[in-house]
Amino acid sequence: MQAVVLAAGQGTRIRPLSESMPKPMLPVADRPLVAHTVDAAIDAGADEIVLVVGYEGETVRDYFGTEYRGVPVTYAEQHEQAGTADAVETASDRLDGPFAVLNGDNLYDPAAIERLFDACPAVCAVEVPDPSNYGVLSTADGTVTDIVEKPADPPTNLANAGAYAFPERAAEWLDVPASERGEHEITDVLATVVGRFAVTPITLDRWLDVGRPWELLEANEWKLADLDRRIDGEVSDAAHLEGNVVVESGATIEPGVLVEGPALIRSGASVGPNAYVRGATLIDRNASVGNGVEVKNSVLSPGAAVNHLSYVGDSVLGRDVNFGAGTTVANLRHDDGDVRFTVKGDRVSTDRRKFGVVAGDGVKTGINTSLTPGLKLSTGATTHPGEVVDRDR
Repeated sequence: MQAVVLAAGQGTRIRPLSESMPKPMLPVADRPLVAHTVDAAIDAGADEIVLVVGYEGETVRDYFGTEYRGVPVTYAEQHEQAGTADAVETASDRLDGPFAVLNGDNLYDPAAIERLFDACPAVCAVEVPDPSNYGVLSTADGTVTDIVEKPADPPTNLANAGAYAFPERAAEWLDVPASERGEHEITDVLATVVGRFAVTPITLDRWLDVGRPWELLEANEWKLADLDRRIDGEVSDAAHLEGNVVVESGATIEPGVLVEGPALIRSGASVGPNAYVRGATLIDRNASVGNGVEVKNSVLSPGAAVNHLSYVGDSVLGRDVNFGAGTTVANLRHDDGDVRFTVKGDRVSTDRRKFGVVAGDGVKTGINTSLTPGLKLSTGATTHPGEVVDRDR
């Protein structure tokens, strides 16, 4: 089975994190988001990976190369973001049999992907309380009978999870007309397959579409929870590690540090002295957490630095962010309501009671800066010493 993995998009809803890094390459535990999808495909038996790339495609190519885990990797380039069917059609000249299509910005229950491959033709679905914002599947006698995009009155609660196993003939049906959104949709291809084949619905036990910054936090919460404790780096005898903590070779944990897992401290990272790391926290390569710092349930991207006497909670820091001493992130509203965040110009609910800041690459804060909940700091933004920042910048 060939697996086509879609990784061409920038991810405008997850800005500023995607301003210089394609969303599928953002960090989730010990690898990029898209690598979890590729790994699931390989574990399910894929004998070739075809990655559809576009925005910052060289970043994807550099990571996977021409072979990944012993499986050949090829690439197709989508020059214009014209929809999922268009993305797969760019790879059509590489397809020579049944093929799967997976979204590179989704996390899937790996066992379900194996069932998907085995049941080809098949589509993954997930039960959701409000399916009106999804493609909705109708089924009868164990097969899919219809798919409707974002219906006002959904016929079922089965949402399309964006994972497909298609018969070889489906490659002939990829050239579909543009939808009302102006995009060429893979669901139109699925509808054709449903009309000609018995398509099996595969219900996922767990699935996550990572489109917005707080969903990147959720993705890390999921994958960090799967860690097995491993200590390969340099850990002071005066540090204390509890639970599932991974300290990679080349990482350093100084005296007085307490780490409560799940947590991953990657190679080249340093923590302490006298720091507190808790919750599902990723401290990526060459990131640093200084003296007297507390980091809770957060992602620190490569090269990020949180200097002494600071607090960061429920936040995502981009590459080479530098928080000056005494920087404090607020992650809880006084009214205890859901924190809101700006996505494509609209202030929307994160559905999270606690959510801090999202800082793009290269953000720098002055000493004693205070950052309010749900704040977006664009790439390269700076603050003054002692400033209270309560508006995006």
